[in-house]
Amino acid sequence: MKKLLLSSFCFALSVMFVQAQTAQDILKSFKKKNKKDTSSQTSFGSLSTSEVISGLKEALNKGVNTGTSQLSAMDGFFANAAVKILMPPEAEKVEKNLRSIGLGKQVDDAILSMNRAAEDAAKSAAPIFLNAIKQMSIADAWGILRGGDTAATVYLRKTTTAELTNAFKPVIQSSLEKVNATKYWNTVFTSYNKFAINKVNPDLTAYVTDKALYGIFYEIAQQEVQIRKDPVARTTDILKKVFGQQ
Repeated sequence: MKKLLLSSFCFALSVMFVQAQTAQDILKSFKKKNKKDTSSQTSFGSLSTSEVISGLKEALNKGVNTGTSQLSAMDGFFANAAVKILMPPEAEKVEKNLRSIGLGKQVDDAILSMNRAAEDAAKSAAPIFLNAIKQMSIADAWGILRGGDTAATVYLRKTTTAELTNAFKPVIQSSLEKVNATKYWNTVFTSYNKFAINKVNPDLTAYVTDKALYGIFYEIAQQEVQIRKDPVARTTDILKKVFGQQ
């Protein structure tokens, strides 16, 4: 009986030892993996996390300031074929018909006024972008650095679109009225609707707001690609160090 108890006790101890050893091995493995994952997020070549964040913020600031300055200038939208705001697709037939009956001047005035409104609204974009840049987290920074050519622009689009839309709409509405866009738009469609069976009345403010946002993100993306691809565009030491290792 004593031998049986002693054997049972020894067996229990051996099981406990194996379990403890297994748990210890698992813990060591977890710590090792965790340490590896952490180090991979805090180094990129010879870059430190603070350098990555500093470099990305500077690149975004440069892209935002350059992009918004260009678009908010006179003809920033109107003379830029890539972002120029034209008649909405549903109004293309309207435009063609109006030009065919001698109302091309009214159509041209409507197009010019939409672009002037977008240029006016672009002036209010920079502060919203810069605030989003200040809120960038460490995870955001590493994701942007390791992302595609327009990863920073994607980050800004994700974090600012709602706020920009809310900020742009009243500015664009006011701008459209200031440059007589509503007048030209109403003239265009009032003239067209006199002859058309299917009347057209799209939301001008929403349309121009959407196109203005597209233009701004497009221009910032161009600036980002330039910084990533062209060494000449890296005008400071931190930009050279961060993007020179990609």
